[in-house]
Amino acid sequence: MTALRVVVADDSVLLREGLVRVLDEAGFTVVGSYGNAIDLLTELETLDPDVAILDVRMPPTFRDEGVRAAIAARGLRPGLGILLLSQYVEVAYAQELLSSGKGGIGYLLKDRVASLDELKDAVQRIAAGGTVLDPEVVAQLLGRRVDPLATLTPREHEVLALMAEGRTNAAVGAALVIGTGAVEKNVTSIFQKLGLDDSGSDHRRVLAVLAWLQR
Repeated sequence: MTALRVVVADDSVLLREGLVRVLDEAGFTVVGSYGNAIDLLTELETLDPDVAILDVRMPPTFRDEGVRAAIAARGLRPGLGILLLSQYVEVAYAQELLSSGKGGIGYLLKDRVASLDELKDAVQRIAAGGTVLDPEVVAQLLGRRVDPLATLTPREHEVLALMAEGRTNAAVGAALVIGTGAVEKNVTSIFQKLGLDDSGSDHRRVLAVLAWLQR
């Protein structure tokens, strides 16, 4: 039986090299090891991996590069298995990765992987099209489904509703007859209450609007 081909991306040299060694001991073939997501994506198609294992937070911003790379990698190779192996539960981005409804996806917390057999089983299941989620990830995902908008104030609901119409902060302020600064404070509060960390882009604005529309 041909060994599964795995590629790894983690900015920590010690963790990355340790993971490569563990995967090798488990019988997998590690075809690439990278300290950032960009290099992995650049060489992805030539490596022909079965599964990509990525940290969530990597250079240059240490926010969500791993998740973005995972989504991009699935676009380049639709059948590629993805395992996010992180210290953090990034619920919004986990939801985005899982929203396609396709299998071959996993999200495990580094500190909670108890054994080599557990990691080996996860990689094999993901390669076969299964879904592997840490119970803590599941708990937070289910928690979000209760009603992520329930803690918003009436004003924040108004702001988010106008955001969903595609309006800028200035246009929202004009519609509600409040200053742009007040709008920005409400938007920041909305992001915080929805658990959307600053990704340095408009990405979380889109996720906030999606939460509103899905309600």
